[in-house]
Amino acid sequence: MTIRSFILLSLLPAVCCGQLDFEREPIRYSDSEPTDRVHQLSEKLADGTVILEWDRQHGYLKSLLRELEVPQSSQTLVFSKTSLQVSRISPRRPRAIYFNDEVYVGWVQQGDVIEISAADPQLGGTFYSLSQEQSESPLIKQENARCLQCHASTHTRRTPGHMVRSVTSDAAGQPVYRLGTHVTEPRSPFSERFGGWYVTGTHGSQRHMGNSWLTDPDTSEILDTEAGANLTDLSSMVNVSPYLTVHSDIVALLVLQHQVHMHNVLTAANHSGRLTARDALVMNRVLERDENYQSDSTLRRYESAAGRVVEALLFRHESLLTDAISGSSGFSEQFALMGPFDRQKRSLRQFDLQQRLFKYPCSFLIYSDSFKALPEGVMSIVRRRLSEVLTAETTNDEFAHLSRSDRQAINEILNETLWADFE
Repeated sequence: MTIRSFILLSLLPAVCCGQLDFEREPIRYSDSEPTDRVHQLSEKLADGTVILEWDRQHGYLKSLLRELEVPQSSQTLVFSKTSLQVSRISPRRPRAIYFNDEVYVGWVQQGDVIEISAADPQLGGTFYSLSQEQSESPLIKQENARCLQCHASTHTRRTPGHMVRSVTSDAAGQPVYRLGTHVTEPRSPFSERFGGWYVTGTHGSQRHMGNSWLTDPDTSEILDTEAGANLTDLSSMVNVSPYLTVHSDIVALLVLQHQVHMHNVLTAANHSGRLTARDALVMNRVLERDENYQSDSTLRRYESAAGRVVEALLFRHESLLTDAISGSSGFSEQFALMGPFDRQKRSLRQFDLQQRLFKYPCSFLIYSDSFKALPEGVMSIVRRRLSEVLTAETTNDEFAHLSRSDRQAINEILNETLWADFE
């Protein structure tokens, strides 16, 4: 064996290791300081430049949402016991989740803590808690080690991330695991969504798993999806007066499911791209090549990561609606006003809700710091591929769900609202 061959073989464990790659160079998840919105707030709380207000009913929740600019209309209610404070969650006392493009906040009645997570541009999902005990100087505590047990698995593409699950639960909110669970992704059919969640809003003849549970799992395995359909008022099912709103808006749920998936794809692409660049540099040095040389293997890795990003951005695998959707909380109206808009007043946040989620099927998270942080090896291919798809002469391709007018509109919106920032 030559010395060069020995060196190459000795590198394989570091290059090819799987699940814990995010703990290795250059990512070093646990040893790196986050830069996300929640971490920034935690520093302001620590130095006293921001003070959170406490109230008897919700603790620090309202003040925290204001500081993080998370709208109350984003409230969704989940009653399955599938989170940190499981003992306090049930169909009688669901957990409330609030979110914006970057941050997720979980609150339970009489909970010890508020659960907070964020999408860090370089690290992926980051996890925090805020004690609900009244204090003169409340602090946000990082909780990565405890949370990564669930939030760095195959469900999150083996990188730190988030997930939305749909489960069949019993009357206490306990998932009936023998009936299976569904990690909700764009391809998930409507009929497999929202299990273990309350849902407000209308959806016509479509049926979902929300608003229902098995009263006796020993004698029944089938949810009553009719009883939970098209509800705009949850008062007959649960006391919603302790919550900030009376809604668990179906449009907010659909947006939540999309953006969790999109964040996970972006994190996986970011980490894959950085690991690929690391490995390429090592190999180039060992083989005495130019440091910027890109082998076929390197290019394939970049292209694979970029391909998944483009597919997610353009909703390639989106499960289509068969009837119209309408929310109940005003979330859809507020969300659509956030822009940015092109000169024709078009925005990627405008909804369709007749056959698909958005009018112009390109994810609004293309404006996010997580997208902008993609490594150059991935980003250059993403931009090239997007251009190819959106300016194609024919629509008879893998993105056939996008009509010619869809592609033209998306391309024009991006040219006016995004790409100039990259020049």
